[in-house]
Amino acid sequence: MKYLSTRGDRTPRGFADILLEGLAPDGGLYLPAHYPHVDVATMARWRTLPYAELAFEILSLYIDDIPAADLKRLTHAAYRESVFGTPQITPLKPLPALGEGLYLEALSNGPTLAFKDMAMQLLGHLFEYELGRRGEELNILGATSGDTGSAAEYAMRGKKGVRVFMLSPHGRMSPFQQAQMFSLQDPNIHNIAVEGVFDDCQDIVKAVSNDLAFKRRHRIGTVNSINWARLLAQVVYYFAGYFRATRANDEPASFAVPSGNFGNICAGHVARMMGLPIKRLVLATNENDVLDEFFRTGTYRVRGTAETWETSSPSMDISKASNFERFVFDLLGRDAARTAELFGTDLARDGGFTLGEAEFAPAAGYGFVSGRSTHADRLATIRTAHERCGVLIDTHTADGLKVALEHRDAGVPMIVLETALPAKFAATIREAIGRDPEVPAALAGLESLPRRFTVMPPDAACVQHYIAEHTGA
Repeated sequence: MKYLSTRGDRTPRGFADILLEGLAPDGGLYLPAHYPHVDVATMARWRTLPYAELAFEILSLYIDDIPAADLKRLTHAAYRESVFGTPQITPLKPLPALGEGLYLEALSNGPTLAFKDMAMQLLGHLFEYELGRRGEELNILGATSGDTGSAAEYAMRGKKGVRVFMLSPHGRMSPFQQAQMFSLQDPNIHNIAVEGVFDDCQDIVKAVSNDLAFKRRHRIGTVNSINWARLLAQVVYYFAGYFRATRANDEPASFAVPSGNFGNICAGHVARMMGLPIKRLVLATNENDVLDEFFRTGTYRVRGTAETWETSSPSMDISKASNFERFVFDLLGRDAARTAELFGTDLARDGGFTLGEAEFAPAAGYGFVSGRSTHADRLATIRTAHERCGVLIDTHTADGLKVALEHRDAGVPMIVLETALPAKFAATIREAIGRDPEVPAALAGLESLPRRFTVMPPDAACVQHYIAEHTGA
């Protein structure tokens, strides 16, 4: 399998090459040259597989430059009961009191209590394996609005040949999220709090990655979902959730996905392109509704710092969705020149773009529908799920559940992807149900631990200087 850039660079690259590279040299994002199609016989065989085996089977379709025995060992190392606390890894929880065929797919049983662990645990093993095979080191540069950072740092701490430089918006994560990241004392982990919003952090990561001389000199890689390997790992739980919610491989199912950077739901798009019978991909935003606006109107309009709301589902306080470029590339029939024009020129010049009627019309055929949730919606949904189902959900999952209930089809299972455990957002949970959520014993007292981080202005040059200073190069 070879990979190409959404902006036209067709230099043949294997999986191991793009694993360490992140963005393509032309500023585009990598996608496989084609999506492998999964036939009925393969689906039948996969239906009964344990999660680690299913991950190996799916990843094998996209990875042919890592020996099969090694890839199997890596997937089994990543997806263990001892890491995720359950042999199912991503169990389904039915919510019958809210509707027949409504499920919550639990993706937050990993070490940082967020769905990002589902990909990061695998990436940690993949990075260490490939760097060891090459005898190289990698400096990972990432941006987080809350959960990516801690998931990456917990996956990479202690890994040979890897340093992590993680950018986050200063003061805009929940206290628990900040504590998870900033309390880590591992020498290969560096936290940079940027005086701005998540989009500023993301822009810095892209700017540094697009400085090819600096990137190559300092061996810069990424763990954000702009890295194809991370998105690929997320495809697995769509298949796993589908198999548990259906009885036959010709039954449709829908997925509701809280969406900020479009990576989580883009994995669902990939699964659908592979042949998984997904009827609807329900995209849920919070008050920062850039993506909802696009799927309603065909207009993608990025908000500035002053227009980006600080909400009670902070991991989705994003107005510039990096992975959205991958979907638009497919939507436009993989027209790289047009994609480069939209994301490389129009977005920078005009702060957005509007697709023509002929360009936007095919979007309906990809199964996407969307909706928006507010703080009041969040509180009501958390309270209802708790009172009627005995299930406590976090703020982002509440956004997903609220919008899911607006887009149900009779007789079609609706699977809401859980994004985090409620312990990470105690203030809003307390407001919704009148008490604090339980904190897992392993993380009790986390917020009282000493913290180590550096505050910086939203300036790529400052971040580059910091990286150079701390890599000894």
